[in-house]
Amino acid sequence: MKVLVYGGSGSQAGPTVTHLLQRGHTPHVLTRNYDKASELRAVGAVPVVGDLGNFECLCAASSEVDAVAFLLPAFLENPDDGFKFGRHAIDAASRAGVEMFVWNTSGEVSDDDSAPNAKLSILRHLQASSLPYLLLEPTTYMENWLGPWTAPSVRDKNLLTYPVLADRKIGWIASDDVGALVVAALERPQLAGNRYPISGIEAPTGPELAATFTAACGREIRYRTMSPEEMGAVLDEAFGAGTGDRVAQMYRQEQNDPDPPRKYHDMTPVLDALPVQMSTIRDWVQTHHEVFAQ
Repeated sequence: MKVLVYGGSGSQAGPTVTHLLQRGHTPHVLTRNYDKASELRAVGAVPVVGDLGNFECLCAASSEVDAVAFLLPAFLENPDDGFKFGRHAIDAASRAGVEMFVWNTSGEVSDDDSAPNAKLSILRHLQASSLPYLLLEPTTYMENWLGPWTAPSVRDKNLLTYPVLADRKIGWIASDDVGALVVAALERPQLAGNRYPISGIEAPTGPELAATFTAACGREIRYRTMSPEEMGAVLDEAFGAGTGDRVAQMYRQEQNDPDPPRKYHDMTPVLDALPVQMSTIRDWVQTHHEVFAQ
């Protein structure tokens, strides 16, 4: 297949590009960065320099492929652009008549429309289209531990810091596994119409996660719950003032919710439909050992 990959030069959809190449497919990767084009070409991908806001560009790119792997950027300069960008991608794929549209939603798509909900609006637009589609709704990425809110604290203080209460179970999932699941879904158009909540195959509490880090790093690591405000401040420093407001609010609601949504899933039915090899947390930490080493 030829597959148009949105976000394929980034950390979340980059593994989709890798798995497409490993499976003998040709990824056409949309990127705004001209510097990324030569890097993508070097690994065997077809770079498509363009922008989610440019509908005609997306139409031209979609007309060259058989399928689409869609991902909406995590941080948008204007959050209100989310629905517009999703609509552009869907309408371009519909016009091109692509055979499969797989959307990695980067989190649960809530059915609550009492507040602005770009993902739900995109989903409804997708459902109203003629496209064969499949949704993958992941929990929380292991790669979040590489961020400045966690990795430096593990390395320098032996503290695994994250804004999740210590007793909450999280089914952390590796972005590489999500990439493999996206490709498996693209290869199975007969599964169109399905929504799969996905997570890792383990669901540790904070202290249990710290114990796995301890075993993988060879020294004692303890867990500490960050406050939402701490997380927001780190994001502001890393990505610009105001960036952390929405994330801090999300974690504030989660920490204050007496019955928060479950963030782990039984992956057995998913892996029956999409057979991929899932990562363990310990293996993932050991793979990224240098980031956490003292």
